[in-house]
Amino acid sequence: MATETLTIGKALNTGLRRALENDPKVVIMGEDVGKLGGVFRITDGLQKDFGDQRVIDTPLAESGIIGTAVGLAIRGYRPVCEIQFDGFVYPAYDQIVSQVAKMHYRSGGKLRIPMVIRIPFGGGIGAVEHHSESPEAYFSHTPGLKVVSCANPQDAYVMIQQAIASDDPIVFLEPKRRYWEKGPVDLDAPLADAYPLHASRIARPGTDATLLAYGPMVRTCLDAATAAAEEGRELEVIDLRSISPLDLTAAYESVRRTGRAVVVHEAPSNVGLGAEIATRITEECFYSLEAPVLRVSGFDTPYPAARVEEEYLPDIDRVLDAVDRTFGW
Repeated sequence: MATETLTIGKALNTGLRRALENDPKVVIMGEDVGKLGGVFRITDGLQKDFGDQRVIDTPLAESGIIGTAVGLAIRGYRPVCEIQFDGFVYPAYDQIVSQVAKMHYRSGGKLRIPMVIRIPFGGGIGAVEHHSESPEAYFSHTPGLKVVSCANPQDAYVMIQQAIASDDPIVFLEPKRRYWEKGPVDLDAPLADAYPLHASRIARPGTDATLLAYGPMVRTCLDAATAAAEEGRELEVIDLRSISPLDLTAAYESVRRTGRAVVVHEAPSNVGLGAEIATRITEECFYSLEAPVLRVSGFDTPYPAARVEEEYLPDIDRVLDAVDRTFGW
């Protein structure tokens, strides 16, 4: 068994390489993905090894990237589109919502759109405007799209391959502030035996309260749980992994044991994923709850300038404060 220690970025690169090797219909396209290897080097070396007909440098036109990929998908290819930064996806929003999400339904099931839209998302890298957005709610609200986010190198390596192999269009959100975090990756495990793409899992077991997160906030919650353990409080952390469809099976089981839940995400709280998750937990676990389900999120403002972004982003203190509040009821 070949287990290597990789960063999330390198795990994604390796997963993309495997997908290109295993299926000649897989093509990667986006701004600077070829010769440069992507702004975060996620596609580094792929054009050199697979050629410029399979790893394609596109014009700076997100709507054109997605529109072209729709045609390729209809013709039997499996396009993997990179949106260079989260805030750049909005010019492509019409194509994603009006074409990608609806083509299967519009055709009465005759057409499939097996494409992946990779989006580095979230803040924490000291970037300028349009480079630190969290747009997951827009896509999760759209029937016909699936939305997932990895939080560790093993999931990055496996989930990107599973998404590419899927016959459904998938928005693949990558936690850019975590690209350089390392972890073990099993490179030989058969994809058929891998953990399901649209299933959540327990990232850390606990007994006193449940933290639910996805993408970049999973690490924040794990760090908060470590800090809480030093004070004698054991927090269970659920990595949701799939944002649409949501798999809350593990969350329900956890909350029925702990009686308390806190949902954490970077996006603003207003009509965010936290509200949907809190509602479903309340509906399913009402008689087990010892306190309302609380949310820790970004604030309902545009993403701030880099010099104050740490005041905006949920951190360990804000997560632990919410946990304390659940024990105050």
